[in-house]
Amino acid sequence: MHSIYQYQEFLSDYLQSQYETKEPRNLYEPIHYILDLGGKRIRPVLTLMTAEIFNADYKKALPAALAIEVFHNFSLVHDDIMDDAPLRRGQETVHEKWDLNTGILSGDAMLILAYQYFEQYEPIVFRDLAKLFSKTALEVCEGQQWDVDFEQRNDVTIDEYLKMIQYKTAVLVAAAMKMGAIIAGTSTEDANLIYDFGLNLGLAFQLQDDYLDAFGNPETFGKQVGGDIIENKKTYLYLKAMAFSNPNDAAELSRLFSIHPEDSSEKIEVVKALFNSSGASKATQDAIHDFTLKAFQTLEKINISAEKKDILKDFGENLMGRKV
Repeated sequence: MHSIYQYQEFLSDYLQSQYETKEPRNLYEPIHYILDLGGKRIRPVLTLMTAEIFNADYKKALPAALAIEVFHNFSLVHDDIMDDAPLRRGQETVHEKWDLNTGILSGDAMLILAYQYFEQYEPIVFRDLAKLFSKTALEVCEGQQWDVDFEQRNDVTIDEYLKMIQYKTAVLVAAAMKMGAIIAGTSTEDANLIYDFGLNLGLAFQLQDDYLDAFGNPETFGKQVGGDIIENKKTYLYLKAMAFSNPNDAAELSRLFSIHPEDSSEKIEVVKALFNSSGASKATQDAIHDFTLKAFQTLEKINISAEKKDILKDFGENLMGRKV
């Protein structure tokens, strides 16, 4: 087994080896640009790690890992267009650096490129990977649409929110791990269990992201703290606060999430205070813990050594202890 840093390096080297000067440059340069912005690359790292967990050489999993990374970044290019976001990882978004049409078309090309990486596998493995990938890609689109729909609704439930983040975020983490298992040729049962492990870890990861968006350290979080509050996003924190608050506080929270003041600093502080006083902050931290525990319970059923279970458990604990 290798370290997270080593897997990131392996993926980065493989990515660079795939680059070639192709025309039209205005189609391919934005693709190289967004991929070179880096990020933590957790999903493809999980593909490489899972392949080794099930006794395969990580090199066999590099094409699938890169497919996951290209697809993830494709979704970010299009999400940034939908959100009219100016920055991604501290740099200009693709549609800002080039233009809207370039962002759409380069994103489309990335989706096709992601599929092409699966062509490097033998037919049966290709079939299983492509089938899982198609299912996952469609679920990510469904999750994104629910996220957009929820912005116009005031009756979103906790269950609906959890389903949205499951589809928008967690299924890709789960699929990344299952792909590693498929490439390693493990049993269907173990492949499904590692998917469930990834799904619960992905849910915990997104809830942690929601929490850090409000309460993270601005110097380490990597994004604007309070961004979800500024955008009036009805996150798990908000929904729990609305459920737990007295009528006056709930009315104030609802009012704050209907306005866009020029200076949002006061709004952010008032909302965070309501998140804390209502018990929503603790409820969110409890949910993160519960989904992480559920992931670890799934680990116990997988047919791998105790040492490898500990590696996956350490990864989960580090993920939940992150500040970024």
